Amino acid sequence: MLPWVIAHPGSTVEEVCSRFGYGTHDDLARDLEMIFVCGLPGYGPGDLMVAFIDDDEVVIDTADYFERAPRLTPTEALSMLAAGMALMAIGEGSPALESAVDKLAATVAPDTGDGLAIDVDAEPELVSPLREAASNSRLVEITYTSLGRGETTRRTVEPWVVFTSLGNWYLTGYCRLAEAERVFRLDRIRELEVSDEEFTPPEAPPEPEVRYSPSDDDIRCRIQLTDAARWVLDYYPVEIVEESGEGVVIDFWASDASVAARLLLRLGDRAHLVDGTEVAAALRELGQRILATYEQR
Repeated sequence: MLPWVIAHPGSTVEEVCSRFGYGTHDDLARDLEMIFVCGLPGYGPGDLMVAFIDDDEVVIDTADYFERAPRLTPTEALSMLAAGMALMAIGEGSPALESAVDKLAATVAPDTGDGLAIDVDAEPELVSPLREAASNSRLVEITYTSLGRGETTRRTVEPWVVFTSLGNWYLTGYCRLAEAERVFRLDRIRELEVSDEEFTPPEAPPEPEVRYSPSDDDIRCRIQLTDAARWVLDYYPVEIVEESGEGVVIDFWASDASVAARLLLRLGDRAHLVDGTEVAAALRELGQRILATYEQR
């Protein structure tokens, strides 16, 4: 659906539902809500896609990487096939997954029979010393280049856990420079020194996962959400300020004010900007751009 709607701006709800087999307006709306919280991977929300229904028009924006239907490379196809076969091997498969695996295997590995060997890359060289430092509660000094700003800094870190996710290796721990928990990608650590100084690890470290940690340079705004918009709490870096019978008030962080502005535009009357000058300005600008585009049509 995405490539077709992007290539046909101004498509109506009826056209999209008919072409792609949506039974009702609500079915399409649910898919658009899922699209809205998707985007390229990274530490923060980044440039998430804009997807909504405006009167009778289906609008999808900031999704240039879906302008054409994606095509898997041989490596990506084999990785997907191996992951599907692994799920089936531990009993987590489904009829739909079995069908997909059969079709994919017939296309990318037709002559393998029942066996498929996967060569897994060796662990990066920093994994072992960082894992040992975490095990022995030793401080580490790292020279690190941040993913968002490209800034290189020297940091003292209390390492907790080394883990892998989506093909990358990460370190989670307490950063004394930021004075907060941080997640570091190992391929962005330029130098590493393990200190003899010990630290006291937390009794129950957070579950290792790639998540967004607000920085001092981020934009903050305060938003009031109705109950219908509580899903925002599960998808964005927020802090709950107040809860009531009418909804919840949150503090929202992002590296760019336009991220919060697009969210507010999508939520409509299900959200209200309580505080945030930069976000209010970005919201006005975005609204003016959309209005100008609509008037041109």
